[in-house]
Amino acid sequence: MIWNEPNNKSHWDPAIDPDWSRYADMVIRAGNAIKAVNPEMTRVLGGMSPIDATWLQRVEGHGALDAVDVIAVHGFPLDWNLWPIHDWPQKIAEIEAVTDKPVWVTEVGVGSFGAEEVQVFGLNRTAELLIGRVPRIFWYSLFDLPMAWGAETRHREAEGSSYYRHFYMGLIRPDGTPKPALDDYAKVAGEMGLMQWFHFEDPRLDDAVQWMRRLGTKKLRTGLSWADSFRPNALDWFDRQMEALAEFDTTVTFCFTPEHLGVMPHHTSAAVEPQAFADFCAQMIERYAPARATATVAA
Repeated sequence: MIWNEPNNKSHWDPAIDPDWSRYADMVIRAGNAIKAVNPEMTRVLGGMSPIDATWLQRVEGHGALDAVDVIAVHGFPLDWNLWPIHDWPQKIAEIEAVTDKPVWVTEVGVGSFGAEEVQVFGLNRTAELLIGRVPRIFWYSLFDLPMAWGAETRHREAEGSSYYRHFYMGLIRPDGTPKPALDDYAKVAGEMGLMQWFHFEDPRLDDAVQWMRRLGTKKLRTGLSWADSFRPNALDWFDRQMEALAEFDTTVTFCFTPEHLGVMPHHTSAAVEPQAFADFCAQMIERYAPARATATVAA
């Protein structure tokens, strides 16, 4: 997947790229670079949030869709979106109406901020509405985000409860105990994958693998951070992460601009040299999913 939520200002700065032409250029470069390394690799446009057919047509107008194979959407109707959970089929249809490419739901979730029973309802209703409707679904997420780590969003506490909901999206609490919805997820784990971000040198990695084995999860979406690639020992961490996840059908999201390479010093900034991001994507594909081994999906 080429970036994460590029139409959401928490992940892509629209002040720098108001018409998404810089993003489209980056997608074209990255998509072509990935294909040059592994022509069989499935290339996924960064999952849009909100779901917006007009935005998709805008980046298509810049030529970006010629460099991807799949369109991705993210939806959180009980937490952040202004539409009811029952509208999922309609939201998928809105995107299908403007593209002939497959549509994946690469993030969907319901948090337990208000009540853990709400998450149980949300997971089961999501499964009813989406399994069999789209080729791939990834539930966000396995683990709650620890409060001490902070969420990747621009306005933080100024968002009120919207900010704090970020910390309750997991099926497992920060202390390692399961929430009630975990048992319901286990019933559909073979058909609904998990989306789990792993922070740099994340101590939860091995526990995540054990949980996914136990649950019967087959598909996983995660990320490799371009910004993290400049940390000391970055490749050691990337190697450890990808080796641990090798048994799963993994969709990898490439995202986050290194501060020193952005138009502005922020991970949401467009890069001064977008080819540098494309080169990073190509290097990661060559390292973890070369043409002789195509189990990983570039997302």
